[in-house]
Amino acid sequence: MPNLPRRILIVASMALAFAGCSKAGGGGASTDDMSLGDPKSKVQVVEYASASCSHCARWNNDVFPEFKKKYIDTNKVHYTLREFLTPPQNVAAAGFLTARCAGKDKYFPALDAIYHSQEEMFQTGDYRGVLLRIAQSMGMTEKTFNACVSDEKALKALNDRVQKIVKSGKISATPTFEINGKIVKEGEATMAELDAAVAAASK
Repeated sequence: MPNLPRRILIVASMALAFAGCSKAGGGGASTDDMSLGDPKSKVQVVEYASASCSHCARWNNDVFPEFKKKYIDTNKVHYTLREFLTPPQNVAAAGFLTARCAGKDKYFPALDAIYHSQEEMFQTGDYRGVLLRIAQSMGMTEKTFNACVSDEKALKALNDRVQKIVKSGKISATPTFEINGKIVKEGEATMAELDAAVAAASK
């Protein structure tokens, strides 16, 4: 659960490094919130997470599948992921851009693949290679991947979303879980903790 810096400023060169020699722009990344489940659900769960956060990856890999099956797939919960950037910020930014460029219907599968490959990225240092492999598994080509992670407009939009969260002062760690506008957990939430929080919000 890394502490978050008070101010995060992302520059285009951080993600551009992942594109190799390509300077192509226009990766087509969406700027909308990414969510799952019924938007009209009584219980609205927001997770603030980073693609480079090991605690976020562990929660995604160990807890999220059960949470999704029990609450999201049954439309008892509407779940939204709010993207944040923790060190190495260029990896987190490139990861989120890649997931968004995969398309709305593939965003969460792409992010899941990134979380499951996070340890490999950190151990080998081959961040670009791993992300490219994931992008290609989602139907992207190397050319579209390069365009995606060198899309300065999309990177600025990501930075703007992050800065909005920073200015709100809502979170100091990732992951952080918010239910119906109230922070219920900073750090990895257990299924038991989420069960209790969802039950309370459902009343």
